[in-house]
Amino acid sequence: MRDTAPFRRSTGLVVVITALLVALALAPPSTAGAAGGADSSAGKATTTTGLSTAPVTRGDRGTGWVNSTLDNMTLREKVGQLFMTYAYGDTATTTAPADVAANQKAYGVDNASQLIDRYKLGGVIYFAWSNNVNNTEQIARLSNGIQDAALRQPRKIPSLISTDQEGGVVFRVPATELPGNMALGAGRSPQDAQTAAVIGGSELKAVGVNWNFAPVADVNVNPANPVIGVRSFSEDPRLTADLTAAQVRGYQDEGIAATTKHFPGHGDTAVDSHTGIPTIDHTRAEWESIDKPPFQAAIDQGVKAIMTAHIVVPSLDPSGDPATLSKPILTGILRNEMGYNGVVITDSLGMQGVRDKYGDARVPVLALKAGVDMLLMPPDLDLAYNAVL
Repeated sequence: MRDTAPFRRSTGLVVVITALLVALALAPPSTAGAAGGADSSAGKATTTTGLSTAPVTRGDRGTGWVNSTLDNMTLREKVGQLFMTYAYGDTATTTAPADVAANQKAYGVDNASQLIDRYKLGGVIYFAWSNNVNNTEQIARLSNGIQDAALRQPRKIPSLISTDQEGGVVFRVPATELPGNMALGAGRSPQDAQTAAVIGGSELKAVGVNWNFAPVADVNVNPANPVIGVRSFSEDPRLTADLTAAQVRGYQDEGIAATTKHFPGHGDTAVDSHTGIPTIDHTRAEWESIDKPPFQAAIDQGVKAIMTAHIVVPSLDPSGDPATLSKPILTGILRNEMGYNGVVITDSLGMQGVRDKYGDARVPVLALKAGVDMLLMPPDLDLAYNAVL
């Protein structure tokens, strides 16, 4: 990667957030029962992540560790911290033939533990289709195994562990079945939205998940939207903003990093960015009044992460690049105009919306140059890792 300035900024931010997820805990680690298992720490899920919604300053706990760790990391370790992906298996050291075969095909390793050994990953994401979320005790054992693998690396940086626990139709971890955003929007109660996030956050923490890719902050003004729909709180920007901020507060009060998505707003699309590249034809004034308010409310609430959308918004960037790869959008608007200082993570880089214009080797580099801090699920991890390296 020739332009190293964006790379240095991004790696620094990722290491900072990784460390702060652990070092700036609100309270001592809590634990949840998990009776035995295949990993060495399988007795309980140790959840060492608590986040304050107060701004982080250099005087806060953990800053010295962050700086010294970053100073001693190799380039390969820094690049590894930029990536989050999945691994097949219900434990971090699985030997199940189907999971091993799937991991070998995807990464050339047997399991999550070996994947962390190879790439020094910044994080792991859980899905049902990757056999990660069968029951709460199993998830706790898996989380412990992932943290064991991360902490045996030379720099001992704990792993980020994420999932999409939105409630309603997007619900990964088997736990309390909470209402989705449209149902909460119908109730119009920020307190109810916050309570749902508190419940969901406490249950994620109990199984070792420290980063939730929720809440959805998109204002769903298009009834033909094939991918957001009931995942949105409302077509009303103000109500969506209020409920988004409430959920950010609820998750982060429970020590879970919240993530508003999908910036700069995926609510008025008729194309699913998993399969194509949507274009949002809002004028700048329309974007300011419709799409921006929930994200600004989340920023004002201290949200720890924002996820990008693989959408083209000509009024914000006429280049035709998707927002994930757009410096005018991610740096110019999100950072400079809206005052956001947290982590920017991409949506999955395996989605077609970000792959149509550029090849898989260029996408991660362009995303980092645009202002992204963490790269989620590249379709070819080795290719993406070496492209950044």
